[in-house]
Amino acid sequence: MYAASREALTQTRAALSSALGSVSAGAATAAAAQIGAELFSVVEILDEQRTLRSALSDTSTPGNVREGLAEQVFGGKVSAETLAVLKAAVGQDWSVTSDLLNSLVLVGREALLKAAADQGQLDAVEDELFRLGRIVAGDPKLEQSLSDRSVPAKRKRELLSKLLYGKVTAVAEALATQAVGRLKNSAPADAFDELSNLAAAQREAVVAKVRSSAPLSSEQSDRLTATLTRTYGKPVTVHVEVDPELLSGLVVRVGDEVIDGSGAGRLAALRKSLK
Repeated sequence: MYAASREALTQTRAALSSALGSVSAGAATAAAAQIGAELFSVVEILDEQRTLRSALSDTSTPGNVREGLAEQVFGGKVSAETLAVLKAAVGQDWSVTSDLLNSLVLVGREALLKAAADQGQLDAVEDELFRLGRIVAGDPKLEQSLSDRSVPAKRKRELLSKLLYGKVTAVAEALATQAVGRLKNSAPADAFDELSNLAAAQREAVVAKVRSSAPLSSEQSDRLTATLTRTYGKPVTVHVEVDPELLSGLVVRVGDEVIDGSGAGRLAALRKSLK
């Protein structure tokens, strides 16, 4: 994202904060959830209507004119708070049209995660999205169904919604179904991992993805979390995936850093040293 779009995103986030600050404390959680859901609906419309999205992002048109167009099209169809965020976004000069749409999605996600945080559900949402990614990655048929670009986005959302209904928080379901409808070149599991990482980022936590040769006990998981928290100097969320092919031990990935303490890793290192 170029500098112009980064600044535009900053202003759009500020508009979200302002919109949430304009409602009473008791209504802020519901307002955040509504803004997130409505921004997703706006993006869905813009994805389908090329002429409209081009008009709303045309930097040759004054920002106030673009804001007026947004109000004309969406006024009365979304809440006043959502409209304020949308107008702030389209009034900015974005480097490319896709930056506008992707940023509306991001701000929508952050609004929903704010609602989850207000309800004490942020940890649950993060964990649910991570586990969803692992389930999909381990089910080739489901992964194909969700990533098939010949299948309409609406059908993929409906499929995933049926699978998740009653099994995850409302915020996790909303985030996951929206993401699967806008998959580009990424795999569904990667999209869900990205959402899980975004949830962790909202509480300034580091995500450690752990592959273990066997399930970790609660005590082992707590000890690993404590060790990583001391190492990185901030809260660490540990997501564990069992992988018997490691033979023993575990592999920890934090960002681009990999700590390989597995039996398979030690064998590979030994083979390399013998060459």
